[in-house]
Amino acid sequence: MSRRDMFAVVFFSIVCMFFIFSALLMHPFGSPDETDMDDMIIKNTQRETGANNGVTSVVFDYRGFDTLGEATILFTAVAGVVLLFRRMKET
Repeated sequence: MSRRDMFAVVFFSIVCMFFIFSALLMHPFGSPDETDMDDMIIKNTQRETGANNGVTSVVFDYRGFDTLGEATILFTAVAGVVLLFRRMKET
């Protein structure tokens, strides 16, 4: 087994373990324990984010890391396709 193959096996093992632990530690679906999420956002949007529009505050402030994650996944997919086609051209 080459060094590159070992790196791939280790990398995918770490990713699989991350997915398994994430699934095990995930909160149950449904309403949060303490309060309803929509009531919390309506009451605290102006104070916490400074935005007058609740939808804007949810997309850019409360779910900012989610949006960043989606952009990262899209960039990674595009980079993978570019690398795949570049390798096909070399052979």
